[in-house]
Amino acid sequence: MADEPDGSTLRTFKASDGYVFYVRHWPAVGRPKARLVFVHGIRSHAGWYGRSCRAFAAAGFDVWFLDRRGSGLNTARRGDAPNFRRLIDDVAEFLKDLRSEKAWLPVVLGGISWGGKLAVGLQYRRPGLVDGIVLLCPGLKPLIKPPLSLRVRIAIASRLRPTRQFPIPLNEPDLFTSDPDWQRFVAEERHGLRTATARFLYGSFALDVYLKRAAKRVKVPSLLLLAGRDQVIDNAKTRRFALRFASRSNRVIDYADAHHTLEFERNECEFVGDVVGWVERIVIRGSDVPQTSA
Repeated sequence: MADEPDGSTLRTFKASDGYVFYVRHWPAVGRPKARLVFVHGIRSHAGWYGRSCRAFAAAGFDVWFLDRRGSGLNTARRGDAPNFRRLIDDVAEFLKDLRSEKAWLPVVLGGISWGGKLAVGLQYRRPGLVDGIVLLCPGLKPLIKPPLSLRVRIAIASRLRPTRQFPIPLNEPDLFTSDPDWQRFVAEERHGLRTATARFLYGSFALDVYLKRAAKRVKVPSLLLLAGRDQVIDNAKTRRFALRFASRSNRVIDYADAHHTLEFERNECEFVGDVVGWVERIVIRGSDVPQTSA
């Protein structure tokens, strides 16, 4: 364990196939109300989200943030994963281990951008591990995709040269935020993923197909956060997808002037407060609400 500049404690977790990945932990201030576990996007990592995680911890939540294998601080097999099921299992195994202690504490899984795919896929592959999901501008219905010719090359390489690296189609900082300082951060920070293997990218395409079946298996309460100026995901299609969830409590909140990465908004505490309120009201107290948009 090691203390990080963002206030977190850095830990490791060993998956069942032997891969060791990093996890950041922000302990709750006071007695914890619930646990929040986050998974990040294809380009980012846990180190992007220190501001909101500190705020969640200050609000009384025990916060854990996983660096996906091959991403962030994880240098082994950079940008690679055997398949999307292994990535879902990484999350599932961590959650199962986490719930082995203080099992009475509710657990909410937050999926940011591409990580939203894992959060939804988990409900199909390994249900029963979380009490709610929060989807922050999730990559369920992306606007940005590699051109068809590149997708064909990736598919071929996934069979012939699975570890060949291809650029991730999200390398322009202005896709994430309009703030110049945060754009500079995205461009210059050294742990962000800029390329991924053909095997990983093909697995991402396969996960999109898998999620078509997964939608109706989401039976826990869900909160979907959308940014009105998002250039990365299709908000209308994402909204329709999320409202197909089988849960009786699916809420959508729109931030009309926000960009894709809510963390980088000047009023980032707005979404933190909305998540805190939703978890306290819906997950902890169990208040039932109909499907709705805010």
